[in-house]
Amino acid sequence: MKTFFIMLKRNVKLFFKDKGLFFTSLITPLILLVLYATFLSNVYTSSFESVFQGFGITIDEKLLDGLVGGQLMSSLLAVSCVTVSFCSNMLMVQDKISGAHKDMLITPVRRSQMALSYYIATTISTLVICFLALGASLVYVAIIGWYLSFADVLLLIVDIFLLTTFGTALSSVINHFLSSQGQISAVGSIVSSCYGFICGAYMPLSSFSEGLRKVLMFLPGTYGTSLVRNHSMQGALNEMRAQGVPDAAVDGLAASVDCNLEFFGTDVKIWAMYLIMVLTIVTLICAYVLINVLSVRKKKTSK
Repeated sequence: MKTFFIMLKRNVKLFFKDKGLFFTSLITPLILLVLYATFLSNVYTSSFESVFQGFGITIDEKLLDGLVGGQLMSSLLAVSCVTVSFCSNMLMVQDKISGAHKDMLITPVRRSQMALSYYIATTISTLVICFLALGASLVYVAIIGWYLSFADVLLLIVDIFLLTTFGTALSSVINHFLSSQGQISAVGSIVSSCYGFICGAYMPLSSFSEGLRKVLMFLPGTYGTSLVRNHSMQGALNEMRAQGVPDAAVDGLAASVDCNLEFFGTDVKIWAMYLIMVLTIVTLICAYVLINVLSVRKKKTSK
């Protein structure tokens, strides 16, 4: 265990010591928050207003801002937890490029300990950045319209933890097969540009075609995004009901932003979303361990 903790400390320290990697990972969510607030705010506002006009109702401007703030925050956090984990997990590939990985294999360090130290170190580094992003997002929501309860904030913390462990497990499996700087850049670019769309963070699933929606419902990131969206917007939705907005209008709005998901006509409950995320994380971690075990056996056999 002592060797494991030394490896863990080493990996975490190297991430924060690399100022370029750390500040890039830290600034990215903050830049996204500014961009979302600047460019997407009006889009979300217009979208909500069109929903309300369809039901012939009007709501308080502050409440509308609270809805928009919740959606912006959920989009930011849902994307950052995964994309930042890929950035944080680059150390594993960089060690291969620099030769540090081979040097460590010569020592008595077990390959399983090395793999686990990369995973936990990436999780810790990503959580630090994502919780800072959560803090910045909460400040933004408090300024424009706060309707979150204490329970909502706690559940958001749980959601971030789950999404971060999911993103770390996914990046660990993928990054295991990378061995060059070019591959790192390519994977990072693909994840950064595509993940927000396929998980429903940038555009709700309701805006996609029916066929594409059915395909995306098989992706675990969709449920992670829905969890964050539920807990960031639930307070504002409850306030709408308290102000006398018809349940049909509230449910319609919730469905339009993916708070309510359907899997081939069946409503997906919150507990089911958590179950899907946990099972996916366990499966990816098992796959990561299996890949490392098989790679060791393959090398022994080749010798």
